[in-house]
Amino acid sequence: MNRALPVVRLRVPTDEDAVAWHRIFDDPDVMEFHGGRSAELSVYEELTARQRRHDAERGFCLWTVLDEPGEVIGFTGAQPWERGWGPTGEIEIGWRLGRAYWGKGYATAAARLTLERVRAAGVPSVVAMVLADNARSIAVTRRLGMRLAEVFTTPESKQQGHCYRLDL
Repeated sequence: MNRALPVVRLRVPTDEDAVAWHRIFDDPDVMEFHGGRSAELSVYEELTARQRRHDAERGFCLWTVLDEPGEVIGFTGAQPWERGWGPTGEIEIGWRLGRAYWGKGYATAAARLTLERVRAAGVPSVVAMVLADNARSIAVTRRLGMRLAEVFTTPESKQQGHCYRLDL
């Protein structure tokens, strides 16, 4: 079944978005693949500030995702993979949505907009680093046409993960 994707908008994160992200990500299900527990508001304040810098310097970042009525539902976007392992220096795309927005096509719709924007910024290819147990995000990578390029074990948590790639 091929259903129409919902309408989403992306914007550079604002100071107020840090509060919205903190609120909608304060859920153990949402954080299962992101450290397992909620982050403090200060983490999101720093993250949104860093994303504004990324957008100004690179033309892309982790953008705030808004649904059709204009509610903040999460983020999606791209940024350099800056860890000392994995695809260091490559551009990683990612997404995170509030639990109420799962299973409705929002992540795929937002990720497709991300691909359009990073392609327009001159990025030749992207990766998505996804824990092997994260079936929902793996499904999004498939809908985007990404291919599994590598299986790895995370150095910190020793979990199995997948690196997906897509040439733009």
